[in-house]
Amino acid sequence: MIKNCYIHIPFCAKICSYCDFCKVLYDKKFITNYLNALDLEISKIYNNEELETIYIGGGTPSSLSYSELEYLFKIVSKLRKTSDYEFTIECNFETITEEKLKLFKKYGVNRLSFGVESINNSNLQILDRKETKNKIITIMNVARKIGFNNINIDLMYAIPNETMGVLLNDIDFILSLNPEHISTYSLMIEKNTKLYIKDIKPINEELDYEMYKLICSKLKKKYNHYEISNFAKRGYESKHNLCYWKNREYYGFGLGASSYRDNIKYTNTRSLTNYISLKYDYYNEIVTKDDKMSYEMILGLRLLNGVSKEEFRKKYNLEIEDYFDIKDLLNKNLLIDDGANYYISEDKLYVSNEILLNFIR
Repeated sequence: MIKNCYIHIPFCAKICSYCDFCKVLYDKKFITNYLNALDLEISKIYNNEELETIYIGGGTPSSLSYSELEYLFKIVSKLRKTSDYEFTIECNFETITEEKLKLFKKYGVNRLSFGVESINNSNLQILDRKETKNKIITIMNVARKIGFNNINIDLMYAIPNETMGVLLNDIDFILSLNPEHISTYSLMIEKNTKLYIKDIKPINEELDYEMYKLICSKLKKKYNHYEISNFAKRGYESKHNLCYWKNREYYGFGLGASSYRDNIKYTNTRSLTNYISLKYDYYNEIVTKDDKMSYEMILGLRLLNGVSKEEFRKKYNLEIEDYFDIKDLLNKNLLIDDGANYYISEDKLYVSNEILLNFIR
C-alpha cells in the first residue's frame, strides 16, 4: 500500500543558474490548465490510501498566487491523510507572504522547506538569487508566529570562489534561525543550466571535502546527522525523504514527476504542452527483484544507520551477504557490520558513491 505522495509545481518567478529540475517561468495563462491536468491525473491514479506524507515541490510552489494556491490545496484535499501525517511545501523567500503562509496552515501544511542556499552576495549573484537576511528573518518569525514548528532550510556550498570563511558565515546564520531540519547540497554544475552554458567550473574536490567536513562538525553539535546530506533535531527527520531512502513505493503527480507503483517506475513528461493535453507518461521501467535489492542497498546506505539485515530478510527472503559479495568491503572497513545493520562509517560517507557502485547488479 502506498503511503507517500509527491506533487510537482514547475513554475518559478525566475530560473536559478544552477537548477536542472523540471521547471518553467511562471506564466499566469498556464496555471489553471496545469492544475486542471494535475487534478485529473490524481483522480485517475490515486487509490484512496491514507497517506503518511505529502510533499509539494518544484519549481517554486510559492510562486503561485493566493487564489492559484487555494485551487491547488482544494485538489490536494482529495488525498486522505493519516492522523500523524507530514505535509511539506517548498517555498522561496522572494515569493512567500504572510497571507500565503496562513493559507498553508488552513489546508493542513505542517512542514515548510525554504531554500536559503547562501546569504553571501557573491554566492547569490552566481546562483541568481536575491535573498536578504532581513527578509529571511522576517518570514521565519511570521511562520513561527502562525504556528509552523517544523521547518527545513537548504544550504548550498562548494560555490565557485567560495571560501571556508564565507561558508562558516552561512552556517552560523542558518543555525541562528534554529530550523528543525537542514539539508545541504554541494553545487553540481549540470548540463542545460546557466552555469554550464557559461562554462563555470566546479571547485576542486579537496576543498569540497573540507567544506563538507566543516558542515558536519558544526551541525552535529545541535542536530542528528541521519543521512549523508541531511541533519535534523531528534524526531524531525524528513518522513517523506525516508520513504525514498527506505526504497518504498510512492505516488508522483505533476510535470516531470516520478512514481514507483506496483513494481513499475513511471516518469511523467517534461513537456508542459503535453502535460496540459493530458499526455502524462513518457517512460516506464519495470523493477525486478534484483533491481529492488540493489536499490535497497544503494538508497539505504545513504542513511547513517544503514540497511537493516532483518528488514532486508523480510522483504526479499534472502540474507544481504548471500546475494551481494561484500567480504572485500567489510575487510577494508568500507562497510561496517554492527550485527543488526550494514552501514558506511561516517568518515567514508563523502566517497560513498565508490562504495555504492558495488551494489549495482
